[in-house]
Amino acid sequence: MARIIPLSEGSFTVDGTKRFVPFDEKKDVLKERPAGSLLVEIQPFLVITDRDILLLDTGLGFRNADGVLQLHQNMMDQGINPMEVTKVLMSHLHKDHAGGITVEDLITGERSLAFPHATYYVGRQELEYALANDGKSYLAKEFDLLAKRDNVVLLEGNGTIDGYIHYEFSGGHSPFHQVFLIDDGEDKVFFGGDEAPQISQMRSRFVAKYDFDGKKAMELRQQYMERGRLENWTFLFYHDTKEPTTQF
Repeated sequence: MARIIPLSEGSFTVDGTKRFVPFDEKKDVLKERPAGSLLVEIQPFLVITDRDILLLDTGLGFRNADGVLQLHQNMMDQGINPMEVTKVLMSHLHKDHAGGITVEDLITGERSLAFPHATYYVGRQELEYALANDGKSYLAKEFDLLAKRDNVVLLEGNGTIDGYIHYEFSGGHSPFHQVFLIDDGEDKVFFGGDEAPQISQMRSRFVAKYDFDGKKAMELRQQYMERGRLENWTFLFYHDTKEPTTQF
């Protein structure tokens, strides 16, 4: 049976500037943030199976007050050694999902892979597109090592990793977005990245302006929810502030 561990980096608001500003529900007021601000959780996941310790997306890459990568600290708090992660599965490379791919040395400024013993899986076209569009949404310095390391597998289209991790090209939220279904024979765990980001978006026919193809992303959410209902998937919601996982 798969063990699922949410690794929340916290709640943030984000507006048209693409800046992620921490949000404390106990003292902050959403209406006081700039017009159009969205409230989101930043929540990578660990899925632990009999074969792997899987990390799904890597968060903003922020450090805690002690200078430790928050993602690493979250794992250690759960009794997981970050160096034992075996696979990192990337839905896409927007900065709120890819910031923890690498870690910067505080003295030298050099970057290294944050999970050096893992194999990283990323879409080939997503990487090429992200490197070519360094800017607001993509920060190339956080992931350009992926094009230079041997422990990186570049995926294309649809396929399967090690016989039980299924990936599908989706292309709704970003041009080359992909989603993952982990089927270990007992559980089916679905990670839709930003094409299944929050439970509220799954339940409404919502066309988001921030999606590359809003209509396609909306249709994909409906398809995933129906497939998940029929096949008893557990959904992982990267941006949901209340409900990290659910079944429909």
